[in-house]
Amino acid sequence: MAIQENGNGGVMKYRRMDSDGMEEDAGVLCEEKRNESSRKYVLVCAIFASLNSVLLGYDVGVMSGAIIFIQQDLKITEVQEEVLVGILSIVSLLGSLAGGKMSDAIGRKWTMAFAAILFQSGALIMSLAPDFKVLMIGRFLAGIGIGFGIMIAPVYIAEISPAVARGSFTSFPEIFINLGILLGYVSNYVFSGLSPHINWRIMLGVGILPSVFIGIALFVIPESPRWLVMKNRIDEARLVLLKTNEDANEVEERLAEIQQAAGHVNAEKYEEKAVWRELLNPSPGVRRMLITGCGIQCFQQVTGIDATVYYSPTIFKDAGIKGNTQLLAATVAVGFTKTIFILIAIILIDKVGRKPLLYVSTIGMTTCLFCLGFTLSLMGNGSVGIKLAILCVCGNVAFFSMGIGPICWVLTSEIFPLRLRAQASALGAVGSRVSSGVVAMSFLSISRMITVGGTFFVFAAISALSVAFVHNCVPETKGKSLEEIEMLFQNDRPPQHGGELELEDVKNLMQTQRKGHIIS
Repeated sequence: MAIQENGNGGVMKYRRMDSDGMEEDAGVLCEEKRNESSRKYVLVCAIFASLNSVLLGYDVGVMSGAIIFIQQDLKITEVQEEVLVGILSIVSLLGSLAGGKMSDAIGRKWTMAFAAILFQSGALIMSLAPDFKVLMIGRFLAGIGIGFGIMIAPVYIAEISPAVARGSFTSFPEIFINLGILLGYVSNYVFSGLSPHINWRIMLGVGILPSVFIGIALFVIPESPRWLVMKNRIDEARLVLLKTNEDANEVEERLAEIQQAAGHVNAEKYEEKAVWRELLNPSPGVRRMLITGCGIQCFQQVTGIDATVYYSPTIFKDAGIKGNTQLLAATVAVGFTKTIFILIAIILIDKVGRKPLLYVSTIGMTTCLFCLGFTLSLMGNGSVGIKLAILCVCGNVAFFSMGIGPICWVLTSEIFPLRLRAQASALGAVGSRVSSGVVAMSFLSISRMITVGGTFFVFAAISALSVAFVHNCVPETKGKSLEEIEMLFQNDRPPQHGGELELEDVKNLMQTQRKGHIIS
């Protein structure tokens, strides 16, 4: 059968629509449907795997306001306030350290389930706590659960996602952390009008609700195909790859690559003791991986983001805002900003790459932190100072959320070889949690010694160092498979000379953002 079509210049063209052509079109249509189905499946898996991150974000956000009323109700001291806020990050390192070994033993999926159970138990105890000691017990359990959750979610998503979209999907935990922070801020504002004996308990208790969705997730998401290969469950891994891979013809090729990366043939070489021995006495390539992965995790926290989030009411109070309701309303603006800009990162991370976003993020944070220190130190408590303080805090969390916040977790989940990934990611998470805990547990004391403004000058100096770290130690991993990324670090030359994008690419990123009117 022939169909008449209009060609260029009025010339009539004919396209033959015989049975072979119809079959070819039908095949293309089926392939497109299969690709769309694969993308949706991976998207659902990434969302469900990130639900634990909502719990972490909610705890961070809600504690910033709840601590005001806990202090009034339980009569805790300033030191106890610092310990209560910061201890969650410190004890979470126990979960992060154990998470690598547990995820290799029982799987990525069930490690996430265990993390949720621990956190929910801790949240319940905290919401019912009659005194500071019981509150700390609940905080301890919640912290261990968070340690498990923040370590395993990015690993799972990186292992299940196709390379072309891995950056976006692996950023999902950071999106959900920001969503949780925003929900925590909103919860603070909504319940702040209740009695101080009741409101903080409701604020903390609301964090139990996501456990329902986490329970549903266990019946939806599959196990990581790379973990299944490690356990010699090849057929099950193939079935998962068939669901998550857009091109069915590449499944066998990807499976062979995973088997080779996992050292499937010589699996006995990579027993648990051998893994830790390799991490503690690394080869030059593994050493570069550890410097990049652990370094970016530490810089993510020592630049003061948790101090900004946990103690935002303290910052705004120092700027001149009075009244608990007004303070908590200002924090909601911070939460909205943080959530909106993480979405920008998701859009850009697999388009412009990791490194340009890191440059924009770290340079922008350095500028905002310095301006915040200047504002709090020299602008006084007038309306101009208040507006500038809110602007600087929102700017800081915006630059954090569009760069080092999500990319930190993307990098640590994709740069390590499979045999080391779980334990090495656990080490990175430990560095992050220790840094976060040190900042959270010392912010009030340091601010008392050198003022709140002086503390942010220190954060600005550290943030400036992070720019140099990104330039020298972080390679570009956009669009590469996990196995290809491993080879970047195995070369004799340092990874920063491996052909990735450099500082001049920031100009292209800025032009892209201006053209797309992404940032108003």
